[in-house]
Amino acid sequence: MQNSSQKIIEFTLVYNQNKKKLYNYAFKMLWDQPACEDIIQNTFIKLFENLDKIRNTDRIEVWLYTTVRNQIFTLFRNKKVHVDQYYVEDSDELEIDSSYKLAEQYEEMELKEIIMTELNKLPIEQREVYLLKEYGGFSYKEISGMRNIDEELVKSRLHKTRQKLIKQISKVLV
Repeated sequence: MQNSSQKIIEFTLVYNQNKKKLYNYAFKMLWDQPACEDIIQNTFIKLFENLDKIRNTDRIEVWLYTTVRNQIFTLFRNKKVHVDQYYVEDSDELEIDSSYKLAEQYEEMELKEIIMTELNKLPIEQREVYLLKEYGGFSYKEISGMRNIDEELVKSRLHKTRQKLIKQISKVLV
């Protein structure tokens, strides 16, 4: 059993290391800022309440992503949303330093928008594996464990998703 100050320190470190990545993952799944904020807040409340019960602290990140994912799918079920059709346009804001940097940021934002538009046309299983790998930075094995699917299926879904994205993006950019 940890004392309360150790628990608060550990929680704060985990929170600061993961809040932005978790929010980005949730936002790319939901495209709903208030819902994402609620999910992230609920996830960290659950983490704080269960921090003493988590045996393998090296796996806290996996626990966090799994908790966020479960809440997202609960939200989908409650709203009876067809998840393959759930899309709202990205609204990233640009930081303006110079005209060159602005143009570079605009191009990057435009490419991200194209990727997300095409990604949202794909089945949720492919989209989720892609987001966990590319934005979450998880290994095939970690994604396999989170999704309770075979590691080879993770690789297959990721490969198919990348191929579809390349094909669609090349049509748009040409």
